[in-house]
Amino acid sequence: MRPSLYEFAGGEDAFLALARAHHERCVADPLLNHPFSKQDLDPHHVQRLAAYWAEVLGGPPTFSAELSDHSSMLRLHAGNGPGMLELGPRFVDCFVAAADDVGLPADPEFRAALRAYMEWAVADVNEFHDAGASVPSGWGMPRWDWDGLVTSGRD
Repeated sequence: MRPSLYEFAGGEDAFLALARAHHERCVADPLLNHPFSKQDLDPHHVQRLAAYWAEVLGGPPTFSAELSDHSSMLRLHAGNGPGMLELGPRFVDCFVAAADDVGLPADPEFRAALRAYMEWAVADVNEFHDAGASVPSGWGMPRWDWDGLVTSGRD
């Protein structure tokens, strides 16, 4: 049996390192840095991000049990305008580079699954980019595995 993407990556420590490296890359990026360097950014953002990604990619349900749900995450990022659509590929590139930075496994199938997940996740968030976008309540966590989307959480 194949391990989950979470297990293959190295578990909780790997996802915390990935979230930290991704955040650092986004802050350093001249176009992405604005949303990532806000004074009002949650001081636990990196930990929350790590828990979210971990859960989606096969880890424990820490995010949904202790922090929030998918609807709340989408609401947090909604209404940022069409300019966010242009930032999606840069966000994905930072994610892929952060995986390199922290030494996640270089296995081609694993890396393809990570990239595909993040491209899907960016598109999911950008679905609500319009000002005044309304995100329905109660969406469960999406699930992603080696073969792609298992559930969007909207079922």
